[in-house]
Amino acid sequence: MANMSIDRETLRALADEGNESALDRLADLAEAAGDLGVLSELLDEGSMHAGFLLTRRAAATGDLRELQRISDAGYDEAGYELDRLLKAPADAHRD
Repeated sequence: MANMSIDRETLRALADEGNESALDRLADLAEAAGDLGVLSELLDEGSMHAGFLLTRRAAATGDLRELQRISDAGYDEAGYELDRLLKAPADAHRD
């Protein structure tokens, strides 16, 4: 199989037509570029993959407000992660 390079414009057009795989690919590209703004936009468009990527980042840094925002945007796993962090013993957060 040939290594295909698909441009963002083509992915965006496909995503706008409802192609979830293209939306996921756009999220992966935004994640690789560290573009949290684009990831947030994709989440607002309904990309659960973008929600997963944002949740992973927010949980790793302990960003409770970001987890709440992601949860409010419709990615339920962020809410579960937020609850987990809030219920963790206080000593677990100290080094």
